[in-house]
Order: sequence, then structure tokens, then C-alpha cells
Amino acid sequence: MAVLAKDQEPLVRCDDAARTYGRGSGAVVAVHGATCTVPPGARIAVVGPSGSGKSTLLHLMAGLDRPTAGRVSHPGLTTTGDGLARHIGMVFQGPSLLPPLTAVENVALPLRIDGVPEAEATARARAALDSLHLDSLAEKLPDELSAGQAQRVAVARVLARRPRLVLADEPTGQLDRETGRHVLAVLLAAAAELGAGVVISTHDPRVADELDTRWHMADGRLVRPGEKTEAEPEAEPVGDQRKSLGGPR
Repeated sequence: MAVLAKDQEPLVRCDDAARTYGRGSGAVVAVHGATCTVPPGARIAVVGPSGSGKSTLLHLMAGLDRPTAGRVSHPGLTTTGDGLARHIGMVFQGPSLLPPLTAVENVALPLRIDGVPEAEATARARAALDSLHLDSLAEKLPDELSAGQAQRVAVARVLARRPRLVLADEPTGQLDRETGRHVLAVLLAAAAELGAGVVISTHDPRVADELDTRWHMADGRLVRPGEKTEAEPEAEPVGDQRKSLGGPR
């Protein structure tokens, strides 16, 4: 069996990974035995109804939650020394900005934690905000931002850190269509420049159409291309049948 170079190994591998909350008769299985890999440079949409387990799967991939059965590993990422968190950028579905910090301080904070000098961290934070047309809001506090603006700041925070894997949970869910197009285009362009893999959970078929592969989730079960369940039709790679959202390729 050939040994893959580090930069060719999967960024994430889930081996029959499951997550159950609670015990006994009150237990809720959020993810049932998911098996999948995210290779370098992947562009994957995870689609499915609310409550299907999409967010939980992303949290398991990010290392923010631990499986109660099975295993999640990151063979293509360095997990010692500077740690796993430095290589993974997570865009959360809900509010995630720190209230006492301005937008630019929120974006720069993970860089400062990583040991990046203050001047460089601030410059990278401002560049990320500018790429999302948020430069005029850099000194605003989170409670001075709309929900959509705060979500864009959260995306900028991920991009400024230059991760190798971007996991985004409904990143356009609180944005109007035009702003959503721009945010998605910037996110994908930045990922391409970094050579990063991208996994996005979404309800929006237009967002899913911009990614190369589509996975479905239903009742906590992951359905990858070529697999079927009673609840979901065959999941398909989108490939060249994508419909443009209007952003650059």
C-alpha cells in the first residue's frame, strides 16, 4: 500500500463516527456512524433539513466535539506543537464575536493567540475585513452590527488566520442573496489561494451548486455520492453542472 505524503493525506477522516447526547431513554443520536474523508483542496457541501446533524458533523470534524463512538482523525494536518486549532477555521452558525472587542479586534484575536505580532495581526485582520467590504465597520462593537454584518466579520476572522481547512456552518444563512454571493466567492477564492479544503453546511441549493461535491444528511445519517437511504435520493457530485451565483471562479 502506497504511503501518502503529508500534503496528500486527508485533512479529516471520520471512521464510523457517531455522537449521542444524553443516556438511556432520553438519548438523542445526532450523528449515526459517519464514514468520510475530506482531501486537500476539497469543495464539499453538506445539505439536509434542520436537525439532520450537519452542524454536529462539522463540530466533530473541527475537533470542537468528540465522537461517542468511532473516530475522527486529521492525518493531513499537524496536530502537535502548534496544535490542530491553528489549521482549522470554523464559521459558526450563531453569534460568535466577543462583545467587548471591536470587529477588527475580534478578527485579530486568534492571530494574537497564535503569537502573531500585534501590527501584523491587525494588518491581516483589516485586509480580511476589506475583502468582505467591512473596512468601514472595523471599529464597531458587535452590538453595533447587524446579524449579517456580524456573520461576515466571523468569516473574515477565519480567512485572516489562513487555515488549511475551512468548515462553515450556514455561512450565508443570515445574508441577502447578493451579499451571500460575495461572501461565498471571497471564501472560495481565499481557500483556493491557500490550497485549503472547504466543507459548507447549507440549506441553499445555490450555495451547494458552487461546490464540487454534495453530501446529504438525513436523521443524522451521512449519505455520500453513490449511496442511498430511504429518506434521501442518491447524492451526486455537482461537477460542471454548477449554476453560477455570479461570483468569480
